[in-house]
Amino acid sequence: MTSVNDLLDLLVLEKINDTEFNGMSKSVGSPNVFGGQVLAQAINAASRTITNGRILHSMHSYFLEAGNLKLPITYNVSIVRDGGSFSVRRVTAHQNETTIFILSASFHKKESGYNHQMKMKDEMKQPEELLSWTDMYNQFGDFLPKHVKSFLEIERPVEFKPTEIVNPLDRKDLPPFSDVWFKLKGDVSTLDLATKQQILTYISDYNILVSALNPHASKAHWGNTQTASLDHSMWYFRDFDFNDWLLFSMESPNASNARGFARGNIYTRDGELVASVAQEGLMRPKD
Repeated sequence: MTSVNDLLDLLVLEKINDTEFNGMSKSVGSPNVFGGQVLAQAINAASRTITNGRILHSMHSYFLEAGNLKLPITYNVSIVRDGGSFSVRRVTAHQNETTIFILSASFHKKESGYNHQMKMKDEMKQPEELLSWTDMYNQFGDFLPKHVKSFLEIERPVEFKPTEIVNPLDRKDLPPFSDVWFKLKGDVSTLDLATKQQILTYISDYNILVSALNPHASKAHWGNTQTASLDHSMWYFRDFDFNDWLLFSMESPNASNARGFARGNIYTRDGELVASVAQEGLMRPKD
């Protein structure tokens, strides 16, 4: 995938009936289906059963089994409730007879109310000052460990620019934080809010466990640690524009029992808080 159009081809599901949809998969470098893809496809399925104009404000999900890249994924939507202000949907994803994922999503009618938000970090490096994953591959690819090089060489519809570049050969523990700018490739001028939320959900599964792995970087890395998303929650606060860079600012309060917990906030360049994310992931040292 090289542009937002390729991503939309993946995320917009084939309709089987009013509450059942089919999706296909594309690899992002893992042998299994990327969690962000399943999240976004499930949100696409749930959103297509909303007929009252309500806006997605939160979702909570669990990854139950690794997805097979070669098999289609069927998403079944249960219409749990359409109340006076909120609509709730439950989505179950299957491959053959196996349930691989479940998600609950809540949609809210547009209302006015109080406003406040957590401030973005001060003096954040701007994306124009930073190298992207593509830049890092082009400049340093011949010197990178094999697992890092193979990850960076994959073409993606999103460009990522971390605010700090960590030398993978310099084994030292790091603070439990990570900040990454991201921007879609291609024309995003016609995207509606529901579509933007689905794409943002897809992107939210990238990078977040980095902050949980950082404090153990002297001994742990992606090549010797089994990682997988276990659960994922997201809250959507405000509309936003994909024409400019967005910042995903992440932190990890805890790692224990072969699991790492991370949370993050997504901001516009001018500091408006768009969404918050929380995830616990498997972080199992390999023998």
